Amino acid sequence: MKEFAYQRAEDVSGAVALLGADPDARFLGGGTNLVDLMKSGVERPGRLVDVRQLPLGAIESTPEGGLRIGATVTNSDLAAHPEVRRRYPLLTQAVLAGASGQLRNMATVGGNLLQRTRCGYFADVTKPCNKREPGTGCPALEGEHHNHAILGASEHCVATHPSDMGVALTALDAVVTYETADGPGELPLADFYLPVGDTPHRETALPPGALITGVTVPPAPVAARSRYRKVRERASYAFAIGSVAAAFDVSDGVVREVRLAFGAVASRPWRARAAERALTGVPAEAENFAAAADAELAAARPLRDNAYKVTLMRNLVVAVLTELAEEAAR
Repeated sequence: MKEFAYQRAEDVSGAVALLGADPDARFLGGGTNLVDLMKSGVERPGRLVDVRQLPLGAIESTPEGGLRIGATVTNSDLAAHPEVRRRYPLLTQAVLAGASGQLRNMATVGGNLLQRTRCGYFADVTKPCNKREPGTGCPALEGEHHNHAILGASEHCVATHPSDMGVALTALDAVVTYETADGPGELPLADFYLPVGDTPHRETALPPGALITGVTVPPAPVAARSRYRKVRERASYAFAIGSVAAAFDVSDGVVREVRLAFGAVASRPWRARAAERALTGVPAEAENFAAAADAELAAARPLRDNAYKVTLMRNLVVAVLTELAEEAAR
């Protein structure tokens, strides 16, 4: 591991100033992703600016009826918070599905959104990777890619984003707030992650040197009946091979409102807008759930070894929405 300096930030403006003064610095929260990448040589910061002690660890109701979640809130505290569990059960479920208890106790909300892909080629500095070294190629296209993207990928990168929390927050229309040397700003999560295109190394729309300060989740009555379902290759802690975040409002057997987002199928959490449009106003029945999934997955471009994800995601959408419809009918 490269030798690095360590400095603890005392306040938000000080943290931003420290990073601005050193282009080789990185913010350090829980370190559950960054430290691993430093050990493997993927990340080589010259300085770590510890932001864990900043006053960003609260979960508070907003005047509009949503929640404001601080960037240093741990995953464990987020999942256990009574208002998160009551208003947004899919978010609690996503966080609990995301990692082991030990990791959830350390990992932060801000860091979770910024975690890097788990693609084996990205993590191996002996291999080419456009995300790690632009212009070197994407060996996953012809190599090991069974868990790679089927939606929104390009010839430059087919890696997937690993966050479970991000999938739930995408379905909830969350907004990321941040601080820069020029002042505060915000980004809807729908715009936070950049399309992979021909610049896979540019992952988010955050301005250079920005510090995430929190996430605002707007009021969403539809989320009271919601679910996050994750499929993985083993029952214990593992990254998804496919996941669905769904929130559902059914009245008189008809879908009035629906939120859907997919995980582990693209370089970012994937909001299933086509499926949502297909479902709104139709009977809450399995054949309509399947048709909506097909409408979203029509854009899928699977690789040699990951076409199974199309079937998996279709079945997952039908299963989750069927469960929610049955709950609504009780």
